[in-house]
Amino acid sequence: MAPNEDKQSSASCDSGCHTPGERKSHHSAEFKNGLATRLNRIEGQIRGIKGMIERDTYCDDVLNQLAAVQAALGGVGKLLLEGHMRSCIIERIEAGEHEVIDELLITVNKLIK
Repeated sequence: MAPNEDKQSSASCDSGCHTPGERKSHHSAEFKNGLATRLNRIEGQIRGIKGMIERDTYCDDVLNQLAAVQAALGGVGKLLLEGHMRSCIIERIEAGEHEVIDELLITVNKLIK
């Protein structure tokens, strides 16, 4: 992970994150590119793990790589959650849609399992 990657959490919704009947994020191109870069790296790690298994790599080494992938996915999740909270959640609360808190709590519980 590059030192500045965590600073990509400045996801802003350019035109509103929630329209009744349509749920869509509106993250900046920079934020989406940062996430895509991270996900591409994770995809490569997954392919590497598959190759390790095919080559009968020692299990502990494979497990360590799996832990690294899980941590990287957690990092992507944290960035998305932060962007979501700073934009979509705030906008929906300001619009009087307080049920978004229940939605957020369900999502956070899934992330921390």
